[in-house]
Amino acid sequence: MSSSDGKTRDLVSTMAGAGWDYSLSRHPYHEIERPLGPHYCVYNRRLMACCFDSRSTEDGYWLLRRKAAVLHTGEFPLQFGGPDAERLLDRLFTKDITKLKPGRCAYGLACYEDGGLLVDGILLRLEPELFWYAQADGDFYSWARAHALGMDVEISDPRVYVSQVQGPNSLKVLAAASDDGMPEPFGYFAIARVRFGGQPVVITRTGYTNELGWEYYTEPGHDAEALWRHIEAAGEPFGIELFGLDAMHIRRIEAGILNAGSDFDHTTTPYEVGLGKFIDADKSDFIGRQALLNASRETRLTGLRCAAEPHIGGEVCIDGQPAGKVTAGAVSPYLRQGIGIALMSEPGFREGDAVTIRCIDGEMHAGEIAELPLYDKACEIPRGKLVDIPQRD
Repeated sequence: MSSSDGKTRDLVSTMAGAGWDYSLSRHPYHEIERPLGPHYCVYNRRLMACCFDSRSTEDGYWLLRRKAAVLHTGEFPLQFGGPDAERLLDRLFTKDITKLKPGRCAYGLACYEDGGLLVDGILLRLEPELFWYAQADGDFYSWARAHALGMDVEISDPRVYVSQVQGPNSLKVLAAASDDGMPEPFGYFAIARVRFGGQPVVITRTGYTNELGWEYYTEPGHDAEALWRHIEAAGEPFGIELFGLDAMHIRRIEAGILNAGSDFDHTTTPYEVGLGKFIDADKSDFIGRQALLNASRETRLTGLRCAAEPHIGGEVCIDGQPAGKVTAGAVSPYLRQGIGIALMSEPGFREGDAVTIRCIDGEMHAGEIAELPLYDKACEIPRGKLVDIPQRD
């Protein structure tokens, strides 16, 4: 039974006491967040703030769209090192990892043998034989270990935590925070090493919002509090503040960015959820390749527009008949309507097709099929090719 009924949900809050949280990890900025009244979800057994008592979700959304917002994420980087690191990762992922150059990132999908999706994330090639994989929620470590048998590769937890700095002012924050100014070059999906207040830090030109942005990786040797205070001070003139996952969730739906475990899982192939472009079917071999060669290329995932907020798990109907289910839902302050993502039972739907959607009030509301992303179709905002700073009414 899902914990959410559309009206309530179960999140984690810090409280006095001891015990029964031994399997959970706090990120290095937990004490920075705690005075703001955070409420956490558990992600990769790490705590990630969904919302804060000090800021509404709508305020967080507009912070992201208009200034610079920071989310300390629950993404879990795994380290792959050694002579066979590339060979193992090329076996695990659907993309040709041999083409990934040091100093670059790639979006990495891993599948089961039957073509069903296991996990996604960002793969960083730091050196020729050293990678980090910042994975979404899922059990990838055991999967990788099982397939590394006989290979000269070490898979480890580097105890690294990922934070996102996102929004139209994010690169201004980076230029001000970096001891040596803006790293050059630092194009989309690039890796750079900068110094923040004398501390060397790995950063990437990536994010989960489809806004202009970058991410930084806090390692065990860092003075995390000093690192944050340095970034915070550099970003103050540009409006930098912390925000929660709920605000980012709205933006990622608008952008058509998928969430592992809800928008896709082991029952869906990359093709079915519109991720076929991340499959290099012509490379020699990878787990799931044979199944994907024989799989349908048609997509069943789509966006939704609605007068109300779609209920996650709610049915989507066409002509009164069940035709799919909602996998993500929110109300967009920018679009001024309910938005969502749905996995349809069959392909063949089209932009503008009329549907009815179960929403969080328990009622069916009129809506329509909407192509993802809902705007910025060419994804020019995160690449810095389009400046789009909306006004807040």
